[in-house]
Amino acid sequence: MSAPAVTTDGQGAAASRPRRRPAKKRPTKQLLGLAGILAFLLVWELVPRVGIVEARFLPPASEVIAMLFNDFGLTAFWLAVGETMLAWFLGLLMAVVLAVVLGFIIGSSNFLRKVTNSTVEFLRPIPSVALIPLAVLLFGVKIESSLMLIVYASFWQVFIQVLYGVADVDNVAMQTAKSYGLGRFARVRYVVFPTALPYLMTGVRLAAAVALILAITAELVIGSPGLGREIALAQSGGAISGMYALVLATGLIGVLINLLMRFIERKTLSWHSSIRSEVIV
Repeated sequence: MSAPAVTTDGQGAAASRPRRRPAKKRPTKQLLGLAGILAFLLVWELVPRVGIVEARFLPPASEVIAMLFNDFGLTAFWLAVGETMLAWFLGLLMAVVLAVVLGFIIGSSNFLRKVTNSTVEFLRPIPSVALIPLAVLLFGVKIESSLMLIVYASFWQVFIQVLYGVADVDNVAMQTAKSYGLGRFARVRYVVFPTALPYLMTGVRLAAAVALILAITAELVIGSPGLGREIALAQSGGAISGMYALVLATGLIGVLINLLMRFIERKTLSWHSSIRSEVIV
């Protein structure tokens, strides 16, 4: 039997050539983001300059940015940043650990899910700031007050996501794992945890932002050590430019935290389709 003829027409040659990779769009997005920031700063600079808002209430952007760079050289500023980041880290860590443990325990049991559903739906909508009087009564103005608010607010972000992740486990996969003789802990490790991990990472990323918000809020209202207290002191002392500079500092910290969480999420979920789809092949 003769061998099949090899096609050498244009279509065959085109099919055999590797496809070109589409051009990446990230530089364009970065340029657009930079343009948006510059436009915002320009508007901020012009608003007090032309008298739309008095400069004593809203100093020009150039003045605030200069004050921010001046703060970078002060030891007191970095001590305040350290206090805020310590409260953020400890509160987030405790919230994540507690939410993961309870989330997997409750999510793995239909009975516990039904029993705790009403309690969860009652406690979850309570604003964390409503607990400020209780935190002050229990801990005063120490870092424990900030931790109480941070843990309470961040816990629900992770806990609810873990519950969703555990509920999303494929029943066929669970039954298959049982048929292969995997015990409860082995099924959690090899079946439940990989399914719930994307939900968990989303919850942690959301909780990281919430934890920073509550850390600043607690310091601002309660007077716990940190950037929030420095903002309140600058406002009460009439240092308006310094106050805005500290507010900018909290925004920069928030951006850095978000970038860090996104990086950790990509590294942890590099095998997941939601992350792989972001990479242009």
